Amino acid sequence: MAAQPRSRRETWRLLFLISPSLFWLVVFFLIPLIVVLAISFGQRGTYGGVRWDLTLENYARFFDPLYLRIFGRTLVIALTTTVICLLMGYPLAYFIATRPPRWRNTLLVLLMIPFWTNFLIRTYAWLLLLRDQGFVNAFWTGPLHAVFAQLALAVPLGIWEPFLQATSAPLTLFGTDGAIIIGLVYGWLPDMVLPCYAAVDRLDYSLVEAAQDLYANRLRSFLRVILPLTLSGIVAGSILVFIPSLGAYVTPDLLGGAKSIMIGNVIYSQFMSARDYPFGSAISFVLMAVMLVGTLIYFRLGRE
Repeated sequence: MAAQPRSRRETWRLLFLISPSLFWLVVFFLIPLIVVLAISFGQRGTYGGVRWDLTLENYARFFDPLYLRIFGRTLVIALTTTVICLLMGYPLAYFIATRPPRWRNTLLVLLMIPFWTNFLIRTYAWLLLLRDQGFVNAFWTGPLHAVFAQLALAVPLGIWEPFLQATSAPLTLFGTDGAIIIGLVYGWLPDMVLPCYAAVDRLDYSLVEAAQDLYANRLRSFLRVILPLTLSGIVAGSILVFIPSLGAYVTPDLLGGAKSIMIGNVIYSQFMSARDYPFGSAISFVLMAVMLVGTLIYFRLGRE
């Protein structure tokens, strides 16, 4: 049966209901976006302003090998963070969703507790853990080194010498891509767990039982039944992790130092240090376009 067309009164009522959110999106999203897009075609002024001499030079400058190398590193870090969050988050989500109902809320609250603390403070905590004089290296060169020293005295066979040499110097953790990935995984892991949990919680387990009745083992039941039916949660969680990881600034700034920077740090430096607003705007739009294309491709793959 064909849907009846809306009357004019219903149309005006619908517009009235969506007008607050529409106003918010236009004023605080669409208009600033248009302004940044216009600035990206300008040129840097002598003292850091914007000259309205329209040019594509800012976009062409992005393809300099220096910025492409930084963008490539950013893309690898974001993808690695997404994969690690998926490998850790999906089993955790499945574990929570398959617990008795009286335990699920408790486990979800425990998962959400880190969100109750400011993200910057949580990142600073990792800085205290990973720096050269941090807790990890204090344990590495202290108690752990002492244990190997005692083993070398008790069993003097020479097999402990490599361990003694390895633990005699602190690990290089701070200022590396690995430190950035650790911080990003810690920060965005709940964003992967929650969509996967919602998808697993909606799963009809009678289908899994039917697959097992047809002699499918656990692995085959997972690959052919559970995984396809929960793919929507995987897609949603991957997008929620990949997009903020690709544009991350705070985590690489604190844990990466000056040795390992991401494209978000480049954008910040163009606006705050170099005062090159056109080039910073151009990088922002290139990054936004990559995020949009990647999201559309991921949705297409997930739908298929």
